Amino acid sequence: MDLLNALVAFLNFVFIPALAYGSQLALGALGATLIYGILRFSNFAHGETMAFGTAITILLTFGLQALGITFGPLPTALIALPLAIAATALLLLGTDRLVYRFYRDAKAAPTILVIVSLGVMFIMSAITRFLVGVEDIAFADGERFVVTARGFRDWSGLEEGLAIRSTQVITVVVAGIAVALLFWFLNRTRTGKSMRAFSDNEDLALLSGINPNRVVAVTWVIVAALATTAGVLYGLDKSFKAFTYFQLLLPIFAAAVVGGLGNPLGAIAGGFVIAFSEVMVTYAWRQVVAYALPGDWAPAGLLQIMSTEYKFAVSFAILIIVLLFKPTGLFKGQSV
Repeated sequence: MDLLNALVAFLNFVFIPALAYGSQLALGALGATLIYGILRFSNFAHGETMAFGTAITILLTFGLQALGITFGPLPTALIALPLAIAATALLLLGTDRLVYRFYRDAKAAPTILVIVSLGVMFIMSAITRFLVGVEDIAFADGERFVVTARGFRDWSGLEEGLAIRSTQVITVVVAGIAVALLFWFLNRTRTGKSMRAFSDNEDLALLSGINPNRVVAVTWVIVAALATTAGVLYGLDKSFKAFTYFQLLLPIFAAAVVGGLGNPLGAIAGGFVIAFSEVMVTYAWRQVVAYALPGDWAPAGLLQIMSTEYKFAVSFAILIIVLLFKPTGLFKGQSV
């Protein structure tokens, strides 16, 4: 029984949170790696893109709730998500037309585009803060839990209760659907194949008659969808605070680099590597170990390697190690 309690505690506090967090990072890293693979630069405004899309979702959600429109047991934000994606796509397309296209036509070095994206990041950040402010915003409604700790204890007879939040289940399901749609689009549609050809060899793609402006526009639309979805899922699972999404930029880029920049499959794998690493390093293992060991051997300390306040240091350490020893990542993307 004690081993079962240890397993439940592990699922409750490590595996399920890391699975949901990894799904969110994977979607964010997919957007970052698409920009790097197709547009050839690291977009430092990606975190603020997530924040903007989430802010629009929050405003639409509150508007729908004021009209008495909800989604039953599911969060109302899921109804607002498509409209928020459209608004974010318009913002990114407008930014590309006003800012990035000039540097792309001038054949500017990727370093210049990175610096330009920093300026875009500050502008997007100001817009988001103007729209929704800087306070914590909880916008998840509907049923809170799929499985409650008390209900699980009554059903199983175990001392440890398993609690699964509905937002965690929604995160994994929506992320899975989004990834499946993305890979179907890239591998089965003519536009998706054009994007892959453009990413592999831009000059050869142009000689083949592929319209670069169309590829760029479709890329920004997909990035808007991925970034907004990732941001909304993260906000539903935790809460929304504008500055948090700037902090998420580090684990998202770490995930993209670990998996291999420019490789969509690598971005997904990297997201889960970073998520599980952060959660496992910052979790206090005392409860799990206490169940697994005899009573006399129960540890006195927390068995926590790092405080949760330093979880982003885990992402940074992994990023540095990968850049030093395997810069092409796990799936051999483009070296940094």
